Amino acid sequence: MRLLFRAEVRGTLQRHDRMLIVSNHVSFLDGITLGAFLPIQPTYLVHSTVARLWYFKIGLKFIPHLVVDSASPLAIKAIINLVESGSPVVIFPEGRITLTGSMMKVYEGPAFVAAKSGAMVVPIHIDGLIYSYFSRMTGDFPKKFFPKVTITVGQPRTIPMPEGRTPRIRRRAASESMRKVMQRSAFEARKPGTVFERMLDAMALHGKSRVVLEDINQKPASYKDVLKGSLALGRLACKFTSEGEFAGVLMPNVNAAVYLLFGMTAMRRVPAMLNYTAGTEGMQSACRSTKIKVVFTSRAFLEKAKLVNVVNGLRDVKILYLEDLRAQFGIADKLWLIGWALWFPRTVIKPVKPQDPLVVLYTSGSEGKPKGVVLSHDSVLSNCDQVYAILDFTRKDKFLSALPLFHAFGLMAGIILPLQRGTPVFLYPSPLHYRVIPEIIYDRDCTVLFATNTFLANYCKFAHPYDFARLRYMVVGAEKLTEEVRRTAIDKFGIRALEGYGATECSPVIAVNTPLANKPGSVGEIVPGMDYQLEPVPGIDEGGALHVHGPSVMLGYLKEDQPGVIQPPTSSLGEGWYNTGDIVAVDDGGFISIQGRLRRFAKIAGEMVSLETVEKIAELAAPNSVHASSSIKDAHRGEMIVVFTQDASLTREQLTAAARQLGAPEIAIPRRIIHLDKIPLLGNGKKDYVSLLKMAEEMTQTTAGRV
Repeated sequence: MRLLFRAEVRGTLQRHDRMLIVSNHVSFLDGITLGAFLPIQPTYLVHSTVARLWYFKIGLKFIPHLVVDSASPLAIKAIINLVESGSPVVIFPEGRITLTGSMMKVYEGPAFVAAKSGAMVVPIHIDGLIYSYFSRMTGDFPKKFFPKVTITVGQPRTIPMPEGRTPRIRRRAASESMRKVMQRSAFEARKPGTVFERMLDAMALHGKSRVVLEDINQKPASYKDVLKGSLALGRLACKFTSEGEFAGVLMPNVNAAVYLLFGMTAMRRVPAMLNYTAGTEGMQSACRSTKIKVVFTSRAFLEKAKLVNVVNGLRDVKILYLEDLRAQFGIADKLWLIGWALWFPRTVIKPVKPQDPLVVLYTSGSEGKPKGVVLSHDSVLSNCDQVYAILDFTRKDKFLSALPLFHAFGLMAGIILPLQRGTPVFLYPSPLHYRVIPEIIYDRDCTVLFATNTFLANYCKFAHPYDFARLRYMVVGAEKLTEEVRRTAIDKFGIRALEGYGATECSPVIAVNTPLANKPGSVGEIVPGMDYQLEPVPGIDEGGALHVHGPSVMLGYLKEDQPGVIQPPTSSLGEGWYNTGDIVAVDDGGFISIQGRLRRFAKIAGEMVSLETVEKIAELAAPNSVHASSSIKDAHRGEMIVVFTQDASLTREQLTAAARQLGAPEIAIPRRIIHLDKIPLLGNGKKDYVSLLKMAEEMTQTTAGRV
């Protein structure tokens, strides 16, 4: 194994009195691999159907094993007796070899054995054998005769016997605990690195000719094209910036933007992704906080997006157009690229550490002034690994990336995440083209879509029922997934929309529903490797303020009060903790329900009322319209709730009836209704609550709106 597969063992395995070793199952060599490197002699559990095969019978004569039949009730008892006797036991909880490359379902038996016997569960993650000819991956999945193999020994854990009314409920709960142990083990087996290095690793595995990018110019780009474009633009960026410098990037979702992003990171420049919907003042504020001197953009983009005057209004920054930079790429640069860099890319990139800044994104500003969020290579890649530990994206998928690159989901989930696995991406420059995007999903056979609730609602409205026929994943984040949109996705397209939750400061995914663990109405479970705590909030009985800590949390903020200085995250729980500002509740299964943002609570007559609840009331009263809520000062009740709606016929009587149906308190019923033709949105699809608050304060002084 060491000679042929360059096998490497990470971590140490210690002997325990009662010991259950659990491993992912990726190939027919898994048992041999564990037997070769485990420092103890365990007993292997073998399914009766496998034990009957003649070629397995030969091998089983040489190893301690126990043949079990999962359909027999005596099998569990036999395994428990074996564990309690002190013999270490090896089992593959998935039962079968994976067909997706990711974890499949976990059977209840192994988990119940661990809980019943009180055994110490030692998770082991095998990486690399999935690419051998002994795996069960089919199609054009890359295969090698002897791929490098890594065996990672995780931290031992126990699975306490769950509480429940029936044995079936207890077994199911134990199975969920085992699933979480294995998912965390998969995450902890990750290897540190940088974004450009991960891209080079993927290119080596999937091949330089693998097509991974396409934009509206209909020019498919292979890994070789990405490498060539990245090195060229990275070389050009070096002519105008210095190492470690923050440089602005103002680009739409096109191939060139990806090349620029990867090229700058390879040359140790930090791209600051400017929000082109923020206007001159918003971008100027970003430039001040980040100390940006140079902004890379495209003249064609500015003209098409009608941003020429906006960009011309920026002060104290140098605007560089990619179209003009071609002349700067001289003969020496071309010889460097063609004669050396393309052949030996790892020798030309600048030394970058995983903890170095990768990118600067900016908060949405939905409730205040945007701040610069500095994410490191490790934080973004950790988030990618957290997602891969729970979702089975493969090279057979195809992503539609319409969320802008200045959006955390658009950058991480739409670009960096798929390019690590050889998964093709179709880039589309605007998520607002509601009629066009469903047609592109159909025409390009896309299987993965990330969107906000607002965007998805409009896609569903204009899409033909067959447009989403090939979608496997429809993931919704950035705002609450409404019940109306959820039902439409199921009824019209037969797709389960999976709601997630994140923050730019967390790279961004914090929690998400998955096919293995889904609870409608929640935002899913916390991703593996992230710790959390709830801080009690006075006046709120259910839930608390969510604080998170983990490798995907940002390096810190860039603010105008200290331009260019990264201010590390800190909360009442200490340094490194990030206070999300959200009030959440966590159920017994670990599913998170968002109660609302702390700033999105109104204090009515001394009672705390979630404005998210107010919007739920409006959605129930008028499910086919878009609604938003705000609160303004009131001399009699402290604050007054205002609801904005696109439904001109919405009445307070309807809201009262909906509140009763939801069981919401009477004080959550809005005192004022304001009709708008269109609810204002930010560029990332979130509702613009700052504008709405100003509007409410102005309009409540007039006769606009109805009581």
